[in-house]
Amino acid sequence: MSDPLAAIAQFPGVPEAVDEARQAVDRLYRHRVLRRASPAVSTESSLRGARASAAIEGVDVPLDVLRRDEAHDPLVQGALRASAEMGRLGATWRKAPRQVLARLHVVAAAGLTSQEELGRPRAFDEASDPLSLGPAPAAADTATRMEGLLGLLEQPTKAPAIVLAAVVHAELAVLRPFGTADGIVARSAERLTLVEYGLDPKSLVAVEVGHLELAYGDALRAYLSGTPEGVGTWVQHCAAAVSLGVRETTAICEAMQRG
Repeated sequence: MSDPLAAIAQFPGVPEAVDEARQAVDRLYRHRVLRRASPAVSTESSLRGARASAAIEGVDVPLDVLRRDEAHDPLVQGALRASAEMGRLGATWRKAPRQVLARLHVVAAAGLTSQEELGRPRAFDEASDPLSLGPAPAAADTATRMEGLLGLLEQPTKAPAIVLAAVVHAELAVLRPFGTADGIVARSAERLTLVEYGLDPKSLVAVEVGHLELAYGDALRAYLSGTPEGVGTWVQHCAAAVSLGVRETTAICEAMQRG
C-alpha cells in the first residue's frame, strides 16, 4: 500500500474525530491571549504535559511541586528534560527521526538505566511494562518494525498530522525500542509530530493531559489487536486527547487573561 496512513485516516469514526480535534485547535489559536503571550502559554503547556506524561508512567507529582523544582524522581526529571528538549529537536524530526528518538531517550532515561544504554536500541528482549501491555516484541522484531516506522516518517502522506502522530506514538509505546522510558519518548514524539506536521506549530496543546484523562492503556491495547477497529479506536483516542489538551491550554489562556 503506497499510503497506509491515508487508509487508517478513513477507518470508521476516525475522520470525524480528527476533524473535531482540528477544529478545537483552530479555535484555540484564535484566543486573544496568544497575540501577546504565546511563548508563555507554550511553556506552561509543556510543564503540564511533562507532569501528565510522568503520571501515566505511575509517578504523579503536583504542578506546584514541579514549579518549585522539588520533584526529584528520575522519571519526572526525565519527562521534564524531554519536554524542554523538544523545542531544539523540531527542525531535525523530519530529516533524522532516528537521531531525535535517540536524543529523547538520552534525556528521558538518564538515571533510569546505564549510561551505555542511553539512546541505544535495546539488544535484549525484555522491556519495562508500566502499562501492563504484556511482553514487548523481541529485539530483532522491534528493530524491523522500527525501520518500518522510520520509513513512514520519511514518505509523503495525505493523512492528517493526528493520524501520523497517533501511529508514531503507538508504535513507540508498544515496541518499547529502548527498554526504559519508552512511554515518555513516545508521547514526546507524538507532540513533536503534531508541531512539525502543522497541526500545532506553536506547541500549545497539552495533549499528554488528554491521554492522562482518558483510558490510555485500554486504547493502546486496542491498537495492539492490529484490527482496523482497534487501530481506529486508538486514533480516535489520540484525537480526543488533542481536544482535551486544547481544553487544558484554553484554561491556561483564560487564567493569564484574568491576570
